[in-house]
Amino acid sequence: ADVLQKLRGEKGSEVKLGIKRNDDTKLIDITVTRGDIPMNSVQAAYMQTNTIGYIKVGTFGFNTFNEFISALSKLKSQGAHSFVIDLRGNSGGSLEIVVAMVNEFLHKGDLIVYADGRNFPRQDSYANGSGTSKEDDVVILIDELSASASEIFAGAIQDNDRGLVMGRRSFGKGLVQSQRNFPDGSAVRLTVARYYTPSGRSIQRKYEKGKYDEYELEALNRYMQGDYVNSDTASTLIPFKTEGGRTVFGGDGIMPDVFIARDTIGMNSYFNTIANKDFIQEYAVTYSDMHKHKLSEFQSAEDLARHLYKQPLLMNLVSYADNKGVRPRPYYIEESRKLFERHLVAYIVRNFFGEESYFSVYMQDDVLMKNAVDFIERGLAKPESVVQEKYKSISLGLRVSFPVPKEFGSLFYV
Repeated sequence: ADVLQKLRGEKGSEVKLGIKRNDDTKLIDITVTRGDIPMNSVQAAYMQTNTIGYIKVGTFGFNTFNEFISALSKLKSQGAHSFVIDLRGNSGGSLEIVVAMVNEFLHKGDLIVYADGRNFPRQDSYANGSGTSKEDDVVILIDELSASASEIFAGAIQDNDRGLVMGRRSFGKGLVQSQRNFPDGSAVRLTVARYYTPSGRSIQRKYEKGKYDEYELEALNRYMQGDYVNSDTASTLIPFKTEGGRTVFGGDGIMPDVFIARDTIGMNSYFNTIANKDFIQEYAVTYSDMHKHKLSEFQSAEDLARHLYKQPLLMNLVSYADNKGVRPRPYYIEESRKLFERHLVAYIVRNFFGEESYFSVYMQDDVLMKNAVDFIERGLAKPESVVQEKYKSISLGLRVSFPVPKEFGSLFYV
């Protein structure tokens, strides 16, 4: 806290910092000018193909709507008329903001979300018809860490048959709370209602009084039960009907239209050790610093990435980790080669071209992204195709399944 206090000051004023790098014992004195630091919640917006734009939303904050509108406008000016909205890892944020954002894709009168409780009158949020992307194809990407506002966004798109939701079952956070303040400055938050998707699905996952630990460990339990690699748990969920009559499942987060297992290729014990010790990012910074002048000459993230893939980055990282006490394991190193190189190249590129360049490089081999692009290009994300469930008739080769509980028919694996 004392350090943070000393770092704060008037915009334009200077502060002298002592920097210690890695194992270097010598302090480096640097003078820094204080200023505004943008914290963008739209982390990336770029063209994935000539007609498909990609937008990564990290949270739903105060400025997110304006950032989102700017991203849509920028991508449309570059030729985008289809969008992949990535909400993976997005834990939520403002209800007002997410309603405004999903409104961009919905038609006037479409229900977005409603809140309802025992002593809480139902409150509905509807699209007002002012959206600029009502006719654009859209795919929403979610995972087990997509929560709250992310689930409202995905649920509204899904229940209105507006586009496809792909990935893994979301977190399940959908409680409405009211804060009561006390004279001593303390406060208590009371749960007064729940959020529901247009079809009537409660977003909130199940919990029981007195079982707090089980609730907190639910994400781990899902992993242990195989929820990240198969969609069998859909059989425990409740069926609901979308506007177009499709069956969707709820009561425990948002179940995607197309389930895509977590990509675990290359994730062995050696990779996990290196990643958990943060050696990948550490070495990316070290390499960037060592080759700063050479790497600064590249004019684009793509050119730099192509150069880096030709360098012996992995072997250098292995030596770096070995010097820090993690012995090489040749079989596991080779097994994780592509995953290591993908992370290293993306981190190094980010050091020179910013946050968005990280995603533009890293996402090139992302399984969900590849499937999203494929489905859009096949016309399977169009509302009429969604209603007709044409996404269930894709060709062989894609690592996907469709979450249909056993009592409603067998799982479609292709």
